[in-house]
Amino acid sequence: MDLFSFQQESNPGMRLLADRMRPTKLDEYIGQEHIIGPGKLLRRAIEADQVTSILLYGPPGCGKTTLAHIISQQTQAEFVRLNAVEASVKEVREVIDRAQTNKSMYGTKTILFLDEVHRFNSSRQDALLPAVEKGTIIFIGATTENPFHYVNGALMSRSTLFQLESLTKEHSMIAMKRALTDSEKGLGFMKLMADEEALQHIATMANGDIRRALNALELAAMTTPPADDGTVHITLEVAEESIRRPIVRADESTQYDVLSAFHKSIRGSSDAALFWFLYAVEKLGMDPWSSSVV
Repeated sequence: MDLFSFQQESNPGMRLLADRMRPTKLDEYIGQEHIIGPGKLLRRAIEADQVTSILLYGPPGCGKTTLAHIISQQTQAEFVRLNAVEASVKEVREVIDRAQTNKSMYGTKTILFLDEVHRFNSSRQDALLPAVEKGTIIFIGATTENPFHYVNGALMSRSTLFQLESLTKEHSMIAMKRALTDSEKGLGFMKLMADEEALQHIATMANGDIRRALNALELAAMTTPPADDGTVHITLEVAEESIRRPIVRADESTQYDVLSAFHKSIRGSSDAALFWFLYAVEKLGMDPWSSSVV
């Protein structure tokens, strides 16, 4: 049993809505049609159980971990998930040793999914290279940071890079409405009434992050007192309390892009300079003079 399966079977009532609603099939997957649509390379590879080493790069909540989850459900290979925040080189080597044994004795492939791969420093990434190059493991890495900055060139050259795009408000609406009607994994078991404007507000504030939208919907549903007939009514006011202003990503690439725009605008337009100054301070929480996060 892989870790995804273990998480599904242990204490399902304690799992967040976003985790419970995580798709297990490609037909349930929301968005990223440019890489997972009918006839696309990654979809064909998953359906044929012929996934090779890949890197999934994109903003939070866009479906990187969900894609890995779908692969884990459809592959005949042993699927191992590690998080780079916690995993050590020793753990990686243990996975590689077990993969070598499974391959030589049983002819079984091993897929290693390394979430937050950008948290692995250069030396720890190097530990993966021989196993990836020899085909001992199939490597799947997921990152929210630009892999050209955070992933070793050698590991990049041995993996196919798939860039996932930010999801839209419409994608969040699809996910929330699916959750409201699903009585097994979602909130369909509740007597819920969600106003359209409430859902629209959550979708807008989630800013393309389906996980954040579903978490806000669950918070609204679970904390709103029911009416006398047992109905939980999610109004716009309730939605506004459940999710605040959109979160704007501010990785290194974004910071330098904004700072570059700010510095260049100083030479040309006072209005543009003021815009980029306020954007950096209010949206990204940056100090434009020191290029650091406040």
